[in-house]
Amino acid sequence: MRTSSAVRRYRDDPVPDDAIETCLQAATWAPSGGNQQPWKFVVLKSSAVRDVITAAAHQTWDVMAEFYKFSMPDETADDPKSRVLRAMAEHMRVGGAAPVLILFCVQPQRGTTELQQGGSIFPAVQNFLLAARAHGLGAAITLWHGSCEDELRSMVGIPDDWKIATLLTVGWPKGGHHQVRRKPVGEVAAIDHWDQAWRTTTP
Repeated sequence: MRTSSAVRRYRDDPVPDDAIETCLQAATWAPSGGNQQPWKFVVLKSSAVRDVITAAAHQTWDVMAEFYKFSMPDETADDPKSRVLRAMAEHMRVGGAAPVLILFCVQPQRGTTELQQGGSIFPAVQNFLLAARAHGLGAAITLWHGSCEDELRSMVGIPDDWKIATLLTVGWPKGGHHQVRRKPVGEVAAIDHWDQAWRTTTP
């Protein structure tokens, strides 16, 4: 878990189907509301669908660049923000040409909010991510499908009563896996009251 960061830069090496199947199997072990398992995982191999995803990734990058008004850092800049920004730019430039693309879809259960529906799909996503890391693979959650959802639903044949939760990109990472940087527990956990911080025992 401490080295399962989002990986957005991949080598061109193909990922064997049996490795992906192992990760998909891990996804099915996740909990879901009432054990209904209201999920469907769609591995996208069609070049036509991948082209649609690439166009959506490019559009997403253009929207982000305009909204945040950022400029690309110099290639020599080695600070964390610059590295992340370059990785994001490469990720969206490659888009649907990433080695593996997987849609995670969920069928809403009656009486549940969208947030509650996430509880029946994102544990499966996390299981997949951890299994991928165990194989030495890298992966990243994307929301590119939001820029091409109607076309994507039509091409893939997603029923109207199902929702796309996320699109994962997966591949062998360029470089290695690195320990994640996260806020300390004392900053994000509380006891009884919102403003009463958890008394951490971790150095």
